[in-house]
Amino acid sequence: MDVLKLKVNGRNYEVETDPATTLLEVLRDKLFITGPKVGCNTGDCGACSVLLDGRLVKSCITNAFITDGCEVITVEGLAEPGELHPLQKAFYEHYAAQCGFCTPGMLMAAKALLDENPNPTREEIKEALAGNLCRCTGYVKIIEAIMAAAQELREKRSMIARKEVS
Repeated sequence: MDVLKLKVNGRNYEVETDPATTLLEVLRDKLFITGPKVGCNTGDCGACSVLLDGRLVKSCITNAFITDGCEVITVEGLAEPGELHPLQKAFYEHYAAQCGFCTPGMLMAAKALLDENPNPTREEIKEALAGNLCRCTGYVKIIEAIMAAAQELREKRSMIARKEVS
């Protein structure tokens, strides 16, 4: 067993694990962070998606030891406790979550997109979600929610910029 050091959702951890362990196994089985879901275990469904140093990865196919010293953000770390991230709020308000199984991965893919592109088109959102499967919806509500969250985030940034100029 080796020791893996990583920061998850702003908190530092040291975890004993073996070199064959995936990031998903560390998150769920060692740290009891259950937002990332076990779906396909082949990187095809996106249910396990997390941000690794700001980059979207499928944790089921990411070896845990390549994350040593890295920062991981899961759906649990999108907002402060008791708060909702604009994406989470928009998913709720636009009925974008059905059974909820794919929702954490969808939210993380959307977060990665909006971090890179604060004003995406519908086509860019579809492309960003291409690695995430949902069996309950036709993605329409999910896309609407992401567009609404993008608008809210742009408005917040604009308000902050105006305050800084004043």
